[in-house]
Amino acid sequence: MTPEVAVDLFREALWLTALIVAVIVTPSLIVGLLVAMFQAATQINEQTLSFLPRLLVILLTLIVAGPWLTQQLTDFMQNLIQNIPQLIG
Repeated sequence: MTPEVAVDLFREALWLTALIVAVIVTPSLIVGLLVAMFQAATQINEQTLSFLPRLLVILLTLIVAGPWLTQQLTDFMQNLIQNIPQLIG
């Protein structure tokens, strides 16, 4: 395996990881911002008020986008496993 191939595999794995994290975290960040704006407008300073909506949004995101994320990860692993002979040799 040449260094270029190793770097390319690492780049692809890092990109897939960033994609998975972005899909899960972005809705949570948006809901957190909306809840923070609501708290600032109403002057409610309750920590659990911001935690529960973000948790529910993350769970909903995993339910909706979970199959697609799993398919992306499975495709990457299948491609990696199928190309083992070319990577080693």
